[in-house]
Amino acid sequence: FLLTLEDGEKRVLKIANAREDPDLLDAENAIMLHVADRVAAAPRPFPTLDGDFVTRIAGANGNEHYVRLISFLPGRPMGEVKRHSVELLHDLGRRVGQLNRALADFDHPAAHRDLHWDLAHARREIERHNSLIDDPSLCSMIDSCVAGFERDVEPLLGRLRSSVIHNDTNDYNVIVGGGDDLYSRAQSVVGIVDFGDLVHTWTVADLAIAIAYAILDKPDPLTAAAHVVRGYHAEYPLTETELAALFGLVRMRLCVSVCLAAHQQRQRPDDPYLVISQAPIRNTLPRLAAIHSRFAEAAFREACGLAAVPEAGPLTTWLRSKQKEFAPVLGIDLTTEPCLVFDFSPGSPFFEGDPEKFSEPDMTARLFRRMAKAGARVGVGRYDEPRLVYSEAMFADGEDPGAERRTLHIGLDLFAPADTPVFAPLPGIVHTATINPAPQDYGGVVILEHATSTGLAFFTLYGHLNPDAVAGLKAGQAIAAGQQFATLGTAAGNGGWSPHLHLQILTDLLELDNDFPGVVRVSQREVWAGFSLDPNLIVGVPEERFPATEPSKAETLATRRKRAGASLSLGYREPIKMVRGWQQYLYDDTGRKYLDAYNNVPQVGHCHPRVVAAAHQQMAVLNTNTRYLQDQFNRYAERLASTLPEPLDVCFFVNSGSEANELALRLARARTGQRDMIVLEGAYHGHTTSLIDISPYKHDGPGGSGAPAWVHTAPVADGYRGRYKSDDARAGEKYARHVLDIVQSLAANGRAAAGFIAESCPSVGGQIIFPPGYLGAVYRHVRGAGGLCIADEIQTGYGRTGTHFYAFQSQDVVPDIVVLGKPIGNGHPVAAVVTTAEIAAAFANGMEFFSTFGGNTVSCAVGLAVLDVTLSENLQAHALEVGTYLLERLRSLQSRYPLIGDVRGSGLFLGVELVRDRDTLEPAAAEASFICNRLRDHGILIGTDGPYHNVLKIRPPLPFDKGNADFLVSALAKILAEDFG
Repeated sequence: FLLTLEDGEKRVLKIANAREDPDLLDAENAIMLHVADRVAAAPRPFPTLDGDFVTRIAGANGNEHYVRLISFLPGRPMGEVKRHSVELLHDLGRRVGQLNRALADFDHPAAHRDLHWDLAHARREIERHNSLIDDPSLCSMIDSCVAGFERDVEPLLGRLRSSVIHNDTNDYNVIVGGGDDLYSRAQSVVGIVDFGDLVHTWTVADLAIAIAYAILDKPDPLTAAAHVVRGYHAEYPLTETELAALFGLVRMRLCVSVCLAAHQQRQRPDDPYLVISQAPIRNTLPRLAAIHSRFAEAAFREACGLAAVPEAGPLTTWLRSKQKEFAPVLGIDLTTEPCLVFDFSPGSPFFEGDPEKFSEPDMTARLFRRMAKAGARVGVGRYDEPRLVYSEAMFADGEDPGAERRTLHIGLDLFAPADTPVFAPLPGIVHTATINPAPQDYGGVVILEHATSTGLAFFTLYGHLNPDAVAGLKAGQAIAAGQQFATLGTAAGNGGWSPHLHLQILTDLLELDNDFPGVVRVSQREVWAGFSLDPNLIVGVPEERFPATEPSKAETLATRRKRAGASLSLGYREPIKMVRGWQQYLYDDTGRKYLDAYNNVPQVGHCHPRVVAAAHQQMAVLNTNTRYLQDQFNRYAERLASTLPEPLDVCFFVNSGSEANELALRLARARTGQRDMIVLEGAYHGHTTSLIDISPYKHDGPGGSGAPAWVHTAPVADGYRGRYKSDDARAGEKYARHVLDIVQSLAANGRAAAGFIAESCPSVGGQIIFPPGYLGAVYRHVRGAGGLCIADEIQTGYGRTGTHFYAFQSQDVVPDIVVLGKPIGNGHPVAAVVTTAEIAAAFANGMEFFSTFGGNTVSCAVGLAVLDVTLSENLQAHALEVGTYLLERLRSLQSRYPLIGDVRGSGLFLGVELVRDRDTLEPAAAEASFICNRLRDHGILIGTDGPYHNVLKIRPPLPFDKGNADFLVSALAKILAEDFG
């Protein structure tokens, strides 16, 4: 019972059944008193007026019960918190470590008891109750875990430390709380409660139990466990024996839980607590059963700062000392003979286009062409190199498109013609010789077993061999140093690869044999490095032949901070080092793939082949300025003008949207002879001094100095947050009236506006769609006073909104000046201003207009290619179809989560506005930033915008498809459920 005292303090009144063992209750109190001053996360018992920590009271039926009063630890059970951050898992380990350290010198007679939850009795309890489990596959997994425990853990038990432990550090006995922001909220352990299962047993069992429940339903349970281990070890260092036994103990705890739950359910079928963890356990056990215990031990060792595989160091030293004695693997001594080391990393220019289609026969032709040019008979592919070539499903972790794939190559590749002989570098025996025929697998693969002079066993693996050569080898067959035992295979028999040898040095096969991976996850790099050593220890390619190592992400970040001004911001709390793009995807330096739902600049997709080819072809011929006649300029101008309504037919080309808007201001002023401009609240038009002046988003924000006297701001026509709502049929007219008020005020003071400038759909203003009739009414008011109307289409041009090629067309207006940028160059710096012949003539007032790079031949070729691709691939219709689908799916989330105040947009120009209160519309800026960063963790990139920074901005490259939409919505729904459900 929770009691609130007169002073507001809270206590917990615990009433125990009279049949409870009073000695055990005394032990519980004693343990809490012992750790109370040593561990902040432990509850404290309070004495009665007589000084007792346990007293007895009679119930209504006359039965006596034991009563205790203990401190209340505010928070929530960890089992009720859906998001378990790295910080929380680390803190869980830290708190359990603190508790075990505090209990190292504690003992109590009642703790020395036979308890069915004691992991020392795990096998006994499983044998007693596993027959009650009615799921054959679950029984099989439990049998497998028990067999592994007998083999790997039981020999170690006599060397484990023992002490009194909590023994039930499950996720409902761990209380979490704390945190002043969304990232840290409920991500700290504030208490460990309920010492009722205390027992004297193996100390590490407390950690095993905490891990067992912390990893439930985690997609990557081993990584989650390693975070807990890291926290524990920092507080109470684990012994090497404990690290070796830990994973087996974790699995046994879950197996015991299943068996005891089956037993207890027979006795108390209506008790829901008995099944609270059973479904997650059934989901998690198969994942744990697939992890080799020695790999788990290595992961735990690495988490503790120890060598993942202790044998790796001595073996490396021995191999290095013997390197000159090894026979050349391909019969060519690469320590002296020339070879060409390739760069296959994610950012390598060796690959162009789709990173998942680096296929045969083109790959082989390019490789061997470069080798021939370099005069090298052998090409080398690097060890410990992330790559994007592994596109088959077997390199993915399940069906989650945002999950980390296996990209890290942990072998050494030696490229040579098919049928090149393969020789054993040192004596060994054939461990296995087989064929892995699946695409992108090994094809023919041989593993030889060796031993050092000190008797340390290790293995060498040879992949992509000719299957016919492999077929003649038998397990146990002796192979002498320098003896040929295989030949290189062709793509038809080696898994579909260019002819080459994949070589690995292995300290432990982990019972995987020919399925030992040659490609692993980058996040497990240090662990796998202990199992698969650098094969160059045998091959001996001189270090100077390898390409220079690219800076690490940390080094890149440090240099960026040193060399770039602080006002040049980076996206996301954890910045991303991007090295490649393709269509609607971006790739970081580890090969991780991100769905780009943020960047509208790559209009037709990152690195579209036709755009790349146009730039390359023209750059190889001529790149010069507009002082010379050039057909590229004319072709682009004619094609661009043909997409716009009459009389917009004169084009000026510049390099950026800011330059284009600057030019639009000059055109308006030259034509009207006026200076004043009318703009909208929250508008952003560029970063030059003049454009900051007409951008309230900047001059009214941090570091701004407000609008100058010649800039006049009207309310933005926002049907959600503005004065007139979207259900008002006259909202457009009413918002336009505010522009008329400005026009009339200027006239009353003897002034007039040069023009009105607005994004046709305000993007920085919050992804806003104007109400019907708004721009038509505004244009009438402005033109009636002699001003010009400028449509800033930098964000929305070229069909992004789906319904029209230009967003202003949805308002049934024709601007006097149209400004284009961002997407029209697909990443190349191209921008344009299109206006009427009359306005262009007024600008020709004797002052020359010239842009050194604006309208250059390469930029015109790129611009024309982007326009042609947009039209030929029907991207406008695609944007409408996919955008409508995505809008509907986002609105389904809006109905479930009050945080989503509004979902709006058109085509692939969408905004999700977040509010803390749907009545007051209090902006949820912190929540928007948090969700943006959490989506980044899921492999999805979006941004935030709006004057309050509370709008999720979704403007992907136009190839973005319905599958991408489903992925985005699914990830967003998961985040909302975890933190805002």
